[in-house]
Amino acid sequence: MSTPHEGRPVRHLVSIDDLTDSALRAVVARGALFSAGLAGPVRPLAGRVAGIYFARTSTRTRTAFSAGALRLGASLLAYGPGDLQLNTGETTEDTGRVLSGMLDVLVARTAGPEAELRGWAGQDRMAVVNAMSAEEHPTQALTDLTTLTRHFGRIEGLRVLYVGEGNNTAAALALALSRYRGVTLDLRTPPGYGLTASIAARAAAHAERSGATLTEHHDMTALGGDYDVVYTTRWQTTGTSKPDANWRDVFAPFQVTRRLWDTSPRAVFLHDLPAHRGEEVTAEVLDGPASIAFAQAENKMHSAMAVLEHVSAPADTSVDVPAASPLGAAARPRPVAAR
Repeated sequence: MSTPHEGRPVRHLVSIDDLTDSALRAVVARGALFSAGLAGPVRPLAGRVAGIYFARTSTRTRTAFSAGALRLGASLLAYGPGDLQLNTGETTEDTGRVLSGMLDVLVARTAGPEAELRGWAGQDRMAVVNAMSAEEHPTQALTDLTTLTRHFGRIEGLRVLYVGEGNNTAAALALALSRYRGVTLDLRTPPGYGLTASIAARAAAHAERSGATLTEHHDMTALGGDYDVVYTTRWQTTGTSKPDANWRDVFAPFQVTRRLWDTSPRAVFLHDLPAHRGEEVTAEVLDGPASIAFAQAENKMHSAMAVLEHVSAPADTSVDVPAASPLGAAARPRPVAAR
């Protein structure tokens, strides 16, 4: 059995912005290949040990990384919220230093500050993957881009409407999509619940450089129409609460209903799940012919495998980006029936 990287710096994935443009595209392309069954029989984590630490509930992400690590040949150690000495006051830096002598990669969901994960990543022997922090959910965005690649065969030029809170999922999506030329991302977030100023500024800088278009409005009026994708998330983000007791009244106009498809009849629907039917989305949309949300959920494992493969390679190795996607655009779902 191999030991953790011997003095060779590893790659961490705490934020989408930890990925260069080339690395982002390579991870997404690799996830799409895993999803299509075209990645080949690979076991780059054979002899490695992966730690999975989830301080918050998780169905898809925890299962995706656990199953993905096993499929790539790793042995697995799972930690729950009460298992580490973090609960007794040990610092994240000390915890990371100790675990790095025993693990090759740590996948962690805290729903707390990103700084906690940066503390774990303050060593260069064990790769650290952010499976969700308060600020950002980078592996969700990689899943989303993998799903778009599988469905459309491309990301460049897509028109995406995001409806709902400017939460960690929205943040990662904005930071990722804004790196692709010709993408239009129209964010519709409730007043007082938009992207943070920091995330908005970083995404805007990416868009200016790449040629993407990023806008954010706090109402549902004057929608552009002709979207390729409509995306929403649940209104209650894991590990957070709303400061306003009447927040549901503020969010109500941002429910995704079939009416949106009147002007975008060929759009597909994405949701990071779990979903609360009747709140952020109606059942006829989530369970309807436009929805690819459950294919998106399955792609979590394929994207997780691409992430694990990426962070397990030494940081000083080159990143190969396919010249063109070997995946053709999938058949598009039938448009939602007219009302």
